[in-house]
Amino acid sequence: MDIMRILEQIEYQSIERPRRFVGMTFGLDQDELRLLISKARASLPTDIKQAASTIRESERIVETAREEAGMTVEGARKEAERIVIEAQLEADRIIEQAKLRQAQLVAESEILKLSKAQSDEIRAAANQEALQTRRGAEDYAFEVLTKLEGAVGKVMNNIERSKAELQPEPTSKDRARVL
Repeated sequence: MDIMRILEQIEYQSIERPRRFVGMTFGLDQDELRLLISKARASLPTDIKQAASTIRESERIVETAREEAGMTVEGARKEAERIVIEAQLEADRIIEQAKLRQAQLVAESEILKLSKAQSDEIRAAANQEALQTRRGAEDYAFEVLTKLEGAVGKVMNNIERSKAELQPEPTSKDRARVL
C-alpha cells in the first residue's frame, strides 16, 4: 500500500520536478522514467492495487465523514446557542414577572400596613371621642337631673305648703276621731 505512494513520489521528484541548471535538465530521461513507473505499477499484484484503491476510498469516506461530522457539530452548536438564547430570554421574562409580583406584594404590604395603622388611629380616636361624649352626656344628664331634683324639690315644697294652706282646721269632732 505504501508502494503506491512511493511510486507517486518517485514520479513527482523525477518527472514533475526535475533538477535544472542553466536551462538544462539533469537526471534520467523523463519518458523512460514514466515507462518504468508505469511498468512497476502494472506489475504490482491486483490485491495491492485493490488495497490502494480501497485505502483511497476509505480516506475519501473518512474525509466526507469528517466534513459531515463538522457540519453536524456546527449545526448542534448553533442549535445549542439558539436553545440557550431562548432559555435566557425565558429566564429574563420569568425574573421580570417575579420582580413585578414582588413589587406588587411589597406595595400591597405597605398599603396594608398603612391602612391598618390608619384604621387603628381612627378606631382609637373614635373610642376616645365616644368616651368623652359618654362622659359629657353623663355629666349633662347628672346636671339636668340635679336641676330637676332641685326644681322637683321646690315644687314638692310648694305642693306641701299649698296642701298645708288648704287643709281645713281640724274640728273637735275630727280630733276625737283621730284619737
